[in-house]
Amino acid sequence: MNALAATSRNFRQASRLLGLDSKLEKSLLIPFREIKVECTIPKDDGTLASYVGFRVQHDNARGPMKGGIRYHPEVDNDEVNALAQLMTWKTAVANIPYGGAKGGIGCSPGELSNSELERLTRVFTQKIHDLIGTHTDVPAPDMGTNAQTMAWILDEYSKFHGHSPAIVTGKPIDLGGSLGRDAATGRGVVFATEALLAEHGKSISGSTFIIQGFGNVGAWAAQILHERGGKIIAVGDVTGAIKNKNGIDIPALIKHKNEGSALKDFKGADTMETKELLVHECDVLLPCALGGVLNGANASDVKAKYIIEAANHPTDPEADEILSKKGVIILPDIYANAGGVVVSYFEWVQNIQGFMWDEDKVNMELKKYMNSAFNNIKEMCRSQNCNLRMGAFTLGLSRVARATLLRGWEA
Repeated sequence: MNALAATSRNFRQASRLLGLDSKLEKSLLIPFREIKVECTIPKDDGTLASYVGFRVQHDNARGPMKGGIRYHPEVDNDEVNALAQLMTWKTAVANIPYGGAKGGIGCSPGELSNSELERLTRVFTQKIHDLIGTHTDVPAPDMGTNAQTMAWILDEYSKFHGHSPAIVTGKPIDLGGSLGRDAATGRGVVFATEALLAEHGKSISGSTFIIQGFGNVGAWAAQILHERGGKIIAVGDVTGAIKNKNGIDIPALIKHKNEGSALKDFKGADTMETKELLVHECDVLLPCALGGVLNGANASDVKAKYIIEAANHPTDPEADEILSKKGVIILPDIYANAGGVVVSYFEWVQNIQGFMWDEDKVNMELKKYMNSAFNNIKEMCRSQNCNLRMGAFTLGLSRVARATLLRGWEA
């Protein structure tokens, strides 16, 4: 099942639990706007190349639409639609005043030079600048994009609309970015993990963790878990997977990776089959990479007691069902990885106010939002007699539905 079908399925289950009428349900599901643009740029060798860009604006009942822009060869309209819809529910779960959007360009960023990426980003911004805005739709980095990408968008957008630091979040600090934003998704994952384990009388210290994906989110989550006494016994990414039953030295592994070396060449652990990573025995499994990695083919073999969905849509519905029957507790993506958008909200607030926060304040506020959201999800689980995924979906859906009805938009 693809990401859009799975997201829509979860939406409909939550809608039934809440008893929403069909008219309101349809109103909530249909995107506000879908944009598809051709982005043609000159390559460094003088040839022309064309790439397809997408921006889906899903819902703005609770505030400006918010969502990342990803550069990846598999970006297509269905994926962007699903992720835009997820952002609507995610911002509502986190209780920040945003709606949902998502964007992307179908390209392989690793095969483009820095100047080619800049040209592509600027052309994409030129095509959508009149459809995004500080109080309309605020992009952020995602897979294959970073703070530099946001700096190019900010600069290009400002050529049309004047200096507008709040047009994007996840910017470089020197251009109005927030302290703590780089680590925010990974740190939020740790706060979410902490809340879930505490609910079951456990703690990070002494628990064993496996991290699949060692990019920005996975590396920050690993580092913070390690600092709090968690034992990371296996890590994997596209370059390979490694394990050490006594715990991997995470600061040494991050240094090794930052030097440009492959995970499998790290001397402080043994190599393992990448496919074994997700089914290796541990207390907590954190999928931090692409969607659909937990599926009908491997779910039965998963040995983790808890799964924290640091990636978007890492567990497909078939795996969800199998894992639930096994008693595995899954903390859903629309809550678990919301730390990034929460600190993006803080960045946006700082830019609008023109008053910047120190990092301790950012992290303290992030913890407050993550803990509050977890408690609200648990309350929905109790009132709706459902699991954490449906608790999160019903929470997000009920908040967006209320805003939609109050605005009189349900017709």
